[in-house]
Amino acid sequence: MNRAPIKGVIFIIAMVCALAPPARAAGRGQGRLWLEARNRSLNDQRATLSEVARRAMPSVVSITTRQMNDESAAPGEEPQKGIGSGFIIHADGYVLTSAHVVEGASEVVVSVMHPRGYVEEYVARVVGEDARTDCALLKIDAPRRLPVLRLASAGHVRSADWIVVIGNPFGLSHSVTVGVVSFMGRTDVTPNGRDGDFDYMQMDASINPGNSGGPVLDLHGDVVAVANAVNVAGQGIGFAIPIDIAKTVIPQLRAHGRVRRGWLGISVQDFSPEVAEAFNLSRGPGVVVTEVVEGGPGERAGLRSGDVIIGLGKRRVERAHTLRWQVAARGVGRDVRLDIRRLGRPLRLRIRLEEMPAEGPPAPALASHRQARRPTRAQSVLDDLLSPIPREKVRPPLSDEEAEGAAEAPGSEESPPTP
Repeated sequence: MNRAPIKGVIFIIAMVCALAPPARAAGRGQGRLWLEARNRSLNDQRATLSEVARRAMPSVVSITTRQMNDESAAPGEEPQKGIGSGFIIHADGYVLTSAHVVEGASEVVVSVMHPRGYVEEYVARVVGEDARTDCALLKIDAPRRLPVLRLASAGHVRSADWIVVIGNPFGLSHSVTVGVVSFMGRTDVTPNGRDGDFDYMQMDASINPGNSGGPVLDLHGDVVAVANAVNVAGQGIGFAIPIDIAKTVIPQLRAHGRVRRGWLGISVQDFSPEVAEAFNLSRGPGVVVTEVVEGGPGERAGLRSGDVIIGLGKRRVERAHTLRWQVAARGVGRDVRLDIRRLGRPLRLRIRLEEMPAEGPPAPALASHRQARRPTRAQSVLDDLLSPIPREKVRPPLSDEEAEGAAEAPGSEESPPTP
């Protein structure tokens, strides 16, 4: 029997085994100093993002506003226009957007994509708006049932989760941007320059003027936030208001046109070395009452400056911002229980919430029309990269006679366009 071929095969197998990478040795401190990853395809993830955008697109609307001149306007001053985004939350034509998109507008036009591919325009009625949460509820009268987006909760969103933003940046309708959540619960910024009941979701998806009011979607295609603001000093830093805040105020906007907030008549601050020293307090859980409004519900119930609120009902109180929102969201006329610490001793008070005093005059009523209008060219806004969106002055076209007169006027020069 010839054993030479067999010895040759054994030699080849031994060489292959000697040259093969020691897969198990990596875990024993031998071979490579890293764990080799499998080259897995991202096709499933790409398909998910594409499907989310495709399904949501018919429910996202573009918003154009016009602010007519009032008596205080300078002679010859032209009306201003603004752009924004929104999304349909009810098939009867209810649209959610940001309050600063429609603030002060005398006309609001909502552009809806028809299933056949063309754009329908409707003059909307502002059902209600709330500056402190920057939410506004619009109503359009369409001749058909409209596609809607489902509202989820931002409570299940975590940092580094993927999100999809759809809106109308610079008038470019139905633009899609994709990114990840950078931070949840950002309360230490006011990117739109106003204080309010915000609890921002920070993300790196591109948001530009015109995106405000548009939906922020998770990978299920559900709304988890409302695009709200950008930071002009940074790149890839955008902010959105969690949809949970909007869901709290929508019923009041529909019923009353505004939000009736619960009010304790106190000011509170988070614990800090300065606050603790000012009120001679030892550091502990809760928030510090720094001011009590004279004659307010808090004073009548016995609250004092220097009290430490550690509980609201069955909830622990850890942040002043959270307490303010929880009190406001409970509404007017509700009795609440406060657990406090005074001079190191526990105390329980019961307070009936009153309505928060008005912070300013209500917004003017807006016109409403049922008929659809012809599509118009979207107005681009390029002069500012910080939301809320600036309104750009729109000059009407000159007649032939006016154009000839302007050209013949001595010393006339064409004004440079506004950037």
